[in-house]
Amino acid sequence: MKKYFKWAGIALIAAVFIGTFVFLYQKSVPKVTTYEINTAKVLDIEKTTIITGKIEPRDEVNIKPQISGIITELYKEAGDVVKKDEVIAKVKVIPDMSSLSSAENRVKLAEISLKQAQTDFDRMKNLYTEKVVSAEDYEKSEVALKNAKMEMNTAKDALHIVRDGISLNNAKMSTTLIRSTIDGIVLDVPVKVGNSVILSNSFNDGTTIATVANMQDLIFRGKIDETEVGRVITGMPVEITVGAIQDLKLNATLEYIAPKAVEENGANLFEIKAAIQLPGDVKIRAGYSANAEIVLERATKTICVPEASLEFVGDSTYVYVLTDSTSATQKFERRAVTTGTSDGINIEVKKGLKAGDKVRGIERIEKLED
Repeated sequence: MKKYFKWAGIALIAAVFIGTFVFLYQKSVPKVTTYEINTAKVLDIEKTTIITGKIEPRDEVNIKPQISGIITELYKEAGDVVKKDEVIAKVKVIPDMSSLSSAENRVKLAEISLKQAQTDFDRMKNLYTEKVVSAEDYEKSEVALKNAKMEMNTAKDALHIVRDGISLNNAKMSTTLIRSTIDGIVLDVPVKVGNSVILSNSFNDGTTIATVANMQDLIFRGKIDETEVGRVITGMPVEITVGAIQDLKLNATLEYIAPKAVEENGANLFEIKAAIQLPGDVKIRAGYSANAEIVLERATKTICVPEASLEFVGDSTYVYVLTDSTSATQKFERRAVTTGTSDGINIEVKKGLKAGDKVRGIERIEKLED
């Protein structure tokens, strides 16, 4: 048994010795570093920025009532097409008691005035027939009667408006019928039959009965970083990608850049708007998330190499040009270059290279020399 342990110990020591020898040998063997080779090519290159945002209708109008009351009828629902002045809902008036009382009292006073004016006119007419009074006095009584009749009609009309929301003189323009103010599509109807609504005036915003928008006139709204806003100007072309619709790209034109930044998460951002050119066969819903791509710089038919081929030392930029690939090791010449536009992958070389030059790329995995 002791003999067995003795030989096992010797074998273990030998294995450790051989492993150490192999490791040291491998460390001492010279290694060769090789690089990928990139070729300078003539390309078109663009520097772009991507802006996230959403698609909105340019004009989105909240339809509000001109009277307070209760919704009795809804003629439209979300998604329906409406024309300007088309009826969306009907409201039953709940009159203000103070206004109603004033309107009723006005009618009563108008009735008394009319009755008195009629009596005065009849008396004056008889006297004028008998040539007791002058024509001037007769005409004055006639004018007073006409004024009294007009006041009576006005008082009754005011009473109907306060009580029923309908004008006797122009029933078509009834304030109980809530009409669309623009052509478009109903985006939302936040009320139901039976809901109370408040009129819109200078003291409150009123109840929104429906939201209507022209969905053929859409804009992209997003925010661009302060480091890039100086490179964009109104009128620049924009390409819109809608995330919810696969393979759909829309052309747009930048039409607005905010003059003031807003701070979000420590960054200064400027709002932009772009007018979308919507094809006739494409339907877009309001609120879609979208990305806008704007070309900030463009270089056409220029010499380019991958950015990974560059070496930056201070303010200088260098590439390593392959001079010999026939020997066992690659040989390079360091050369200063002047760069231009970059798209994040390739970069323009304005000076220092010509098309077809081969430059050093990223380092490959090291391998043992034979």
